[in-house]
Amino acid sequence: MPNYRRSLNEGSVFFFTVVTFKRRPFLIQPESREALRKGIETARKNGPFSIDAWVLLPDHLHCIWTLPEGDTDFPRRWNVIKATYSRIMKRQLHDTAKRTLSRHKRRELTIWQRRYWEHRIRDADDFQRHMDYIHFNPVKHGVVASVRDWPYSTFHRHVAEGMYGKNWGGCDITNDSGFGE
Repeated sequence: MPNYRRSLNEGSVFFFTVVTFKRRPFLIQPESREALRKGIETARKNGPFSIDAWVLLPDHLHCIWTLPEGDTDFPRRWNVIKATYSRIMKRQLHDTAKRTLSRHKRRELTIWQRRYWEHRIRDADDFQRHMDYIHFNPVKHGVVASVRDWPYSTFHRHVAEGMYGKNWGGCDITNDSGFGE
């Protein structure tokens, strides 16, 4: 079995990308969002973390988490989130016909891709770049013309907190970064 490298700096901030199996587009359905919420609540009971940013698209999500000082166990948290979600949504989403021999041996369902992408945030500039990437992602994928039009994002919370202008990431690109106001 390969030894995948994971960043293990304590009390770090991480960017994640998690994708559905074969990019099936079900994540924004109401029951799917509720199952994901329950998975996060369950994971936080045994391993608290803060969510700095989040965007949910039909077939994937991006987020930034901050782990407590001295805690590096984001894999366990993702395991709990994905397992809780899968248990709740199995009847609706698992497709036995698409289950490979490898998935069968590992007792994996056909809901999530096996792995996920993580990146340790290095500094304030890296943090801001990833925040912008997360919030602009629905526009990048063509599901909306303006960031403010996508409801499944922490963008709206960040506007209320004054971190972004309400027209940031709109159709009118006004600066060299590729993002609006």
